[in-house]
Amino acid sequence: MTTVAEKWAEVLGRIGVRYVFGIPSGPWVEYMEALRTSDVEFVLVSNEASAGFMADVCARITGIPGACYGTFGPGATNLSTGVGGALLDRSPLLAFTHEMSDSMLGRTSQMAIDHQALYRPITKWTTRLDADHVEETLLRAVNVATSEVPGPVHIGLPSNLGTMNAGETAFQFESPQQPAEADSTVLDKLVAVFSAAKKPVFAVGLTAVRAGVQALVLKIAENHGIPVVLTPMAKGLIPEDHPCYAGVLFHALSNHVAETHRQADLVLGVGYDPVEFNYEDWLPNAPLVHIDTKPADLDKSCHRLECDVVGSLRPSLERLAELPPQKNKWDMDALAERRRRMFEGFRPQDGVFGPTAAVSILRETLPPNGILTSDVGAHLHVIGQLWQTPAPGSLLMTNGWSSMGFGIPAAIAAKLCQPNRPVACVVGDGGFLMMVGEMATAKRLGVSVVFVLLTDHNLELIRIKQERKNYEIYGTPLHGEGYDSAHTYFGVPVLQAHDAASYRSALGEAFATGGPVIVEAFIDPKEYGDLVLKGNK
Repeated sequence: MTTVAEKWAEVLGRIGVRYVFGIPSGPWVEYMEALRTSDVEFVLVSNEASAGFMADVCARITGIPGACYGTFGPGATNLSTGVGGALLDRSPLLAFTHEMSDSMLGRTSQMAIDHQALYRPITKWTTRLDADHVEETLLRAVNVATSEVPGPVHIGLPSNLGTMNAGETAFQFESPQQPAEADSTVLDKLVAVFSAAKKPVFAVGLTAVRAGVQALVLKIAENHGIPVVLTPMAKGLIPEDHPCYAGVLFHALSNHVAETHRQADLVLGVGYDPVEFNYEDWLPNAPLVHIDTKPADLDKSCHRLECDVVGSLRPSLERLAELPPQKNKWDMDALAERRRRMFEGFRPQDGVFGPTAAVSILRETLPPNGILTSDVGAHLHVIGQLWQTPAPGSLLMTNGWSSMGFGIPAAIAAKLCQPNRPVACVVGDGGFLMMVGEMATAKRLGVSVVFVLLTDHNLELIRIKQERKNYEIYGTPLHGEGYDSAHTYFGVPVLQAHDAASYRSALGEAFATGGPVIVEAFIDPKEYGDLVLKGNK
């Protein structure tokens, strides 16, 4: 007979899951043993939140749901941070936690909380596994997780379940539900509204990346000469040197981006997911056309929703792509000048080793096919605007969930999934302190990742906000007097850099070294204030 744990591992392998990330508990040993003899590998991490982030990134890169595990109580609550990220960053994920056996449900017991209640608000579905429906439950979970809008599913594993005999009931896999084509009358209105506009602008978001409509967006923009603004997680959908590129919303120096979208007489939100930024936070005094798989989330008392095109993105955009080129009033030379001034604003000051120098030199060093992961912090505002991103998915960030601690586990997972591509991570010293334990994971796995640690000794983004309100700097310094950098963290070497020349040299050495390496760049953070303050204006 096949045990539940063995059946569980076999089905995960058949789905295409390659890794399960987590920290074991007693009842988990049955599942680890099943994984040991399967095509799926268990990866021990240092923090269950990392397990969730790693599973999220595996899903983004492979398109197959990632998988992660946490034990009773604190394991489940730690894991929930990464699972929440998958919900708001739109990644299909299977989260497993051990729960009390049926006979102990509702009883007072060590480490026992209601995992179903915990995970219900941060997943698309939560359920408990039973011996007779292992395959059915897992395949339904995949269906739910990968259906539009993708996200996480939680499956509780009763503590005594792993050694039970699995039922033999077969279950037919159902294809994930995908959105239908938008109504033809709505598409007709879309064409009419678009054709009447004199200064339309595209605002392209996360759903457009997931839908793979990059070529259509570029075709329409080029045919009609329309500026394109991006949300941060849509970076790479249009090249930064493209004549229609207008920049990224809400990241550093996005005041230059606003100079464009504030002129628009029509905004076309293409795959725009408000989980990154609500429309109201930036929308000009112009009507909105929303083209997405879900209806527009808009305060209609403040802004006019001219057309809500709900359905599959591709056929909706194909209607616009069929139109002959139309004249409009955009001055593309002026757009090019705004783009030039924006990037010129990131030029590092002579003699100053700050975040713009650190990001620019890293961009020169990381090969074009490389993957960069970024943690949350002031540096992300710089990366989000400045980083030249050749394709969607080559810059990985969290902007829906926006949790510090994402960058390091994301880089490890990216390298596991793409072993032949160079991978780097930029993390501030705040995020590094949260996830420094994963250096042990990186070392044990032997992943060749360059971790760029930007040390400025503060939670810089919060410090900037304190300064903006003329508050005293309080509660944001990270290090005490006499900070002394380590030479290694859990066997991962640290290369120090105090200026541009030593930083460039350290990066060259790090990328030439096998295994994980930390480049600790001691930067002057003064640039942040000016760059971030000029965002969202």
